[in-house]
Amino acid sequence: MNIVFDIGNVLIRWDAALAFPDHDAEAFLARIDFPALNLRGDGGESFADLAQEIADPDDRALFLTYLANYARTIAQPIEGTWALMDRLRARGHAIHAITNWSAETWPTGVATHPRLATSFATTIVSGEEGVVKPAPAIFAALCARAGVAPDTCVFIDDSAANAAGARAFGMDAIHFTTPEALEAALIERGLL
Repeated sequence: MNIVFDIGNVLIRWDAALAFPDHDAEAFLARIDFPALNLRGDGGESFADLAQEIADPDDRALFLTYLANYARTIAQPIEGTWALMDRLRARGHAIHAITNWSAETWPTGVATHPRLATSFATTIVSGEEGVVKPAPAIFAALCARAGVAPDTCVFIDDSAANAAGARAFGMDAIHFTTPEALEAALIERGLL
């Protein structure tokens, strides 16, 4: 079986607020609609271009510090999920990844967590592809590059919408909440 992992908040905790430690980060993120801007970054747009859309010059300047402070936002691995991945690999399952992640921040992710460079047979980074989950094209890219059929894949993602997108594409999918719940779902499928 092909086990396809999302990365952010499945293998590595991501909290954008940690990039702005000296500010009221939650208010700032809401004010500029950071989730929408970040998703566009995950789709391939540059943070410099996105910043130009922020009207307030102070907010724009603060947003531009995100890249420099990015490593703070992803410092903590979710070790329980990494341990499950190792067990799956030991059982002979192929391990792949599809992540909504900016091409600009991906190198920082790999530098912060070197396992990201070596853990997956195939890694699809949305910012490099120019398409984000749950678009069918990103699941198609994984299948084409890995040489696998959708019905041989189990996709794991913390977003229910992304899991639903994988199911619509023909993959089995598990909506990730905790390593313990993931372990139970994998055992139920006979994968562990």
